[in-house]
Amino acid sequence: MKGSRPAQGALTEKNDLSKTDETRKVVERMVDGLNDHEIDGMGEFFHQDFRWIGNAGCGLKEGLKAFQEHWQRPFQQAFSDKVCIDEARLAEGEWMAAFGRQEATHSGEFMGIPPTGKRVEIRYMDFWKVEDGKIVSNWVMVDFPHVMKQLGVDPFQGHGWEKFDQEFQQKAPVPEE
Repeated sequence: MKGSRPAQGALTEKNDLSKTDETRKVVERMVDGLNDHEIDGMGEFFHQDFRWIGNAGCGLKEGLKAFQEHWQRPFQQAFSDKVCIDEARLAEGEWMAAFGRQEATHSGEFMGIPPTGKRVEIRYMDFWKVEDGKIVSNWVMVDFPHVMKQLGVDPFQGHGWEKFDQEFQQKAPVPEE
């Protein structure tokens, strides 16, 4: 890159590293609450005015009530008996991140797709900011295209870049044993 470089990591510049254990405990308890389907009890973990910033298809939720009414409840209706499984977690100061999957049954409408009863894997990544024992921000990436493909809908209509993977796999040499 030529010229001056953009500033990096602005949101974590004043990260209080002494808060790592507290942050980890808040998020771990919150994930337990999600797995217990505690929609009404999420105020224990999230600040009333927290921001939930999701990728396309997820949207932006301003405040706990918007999160509960416009994410948690519709998501729970679309995917019953879901369980969150964080496959990796990293915590540093007031920040924590995780990626993993939810396993659930498609029991209600999702992205216009009527319920199928199929078991699905919902991959995700989360980044949380915790202040004074409450989550104040949550950046989320939920792999909706992956879910849609499991339900028989190709959101990319055959133009997804998985086609490059298939070409590579066909050309890749087979290792000798």
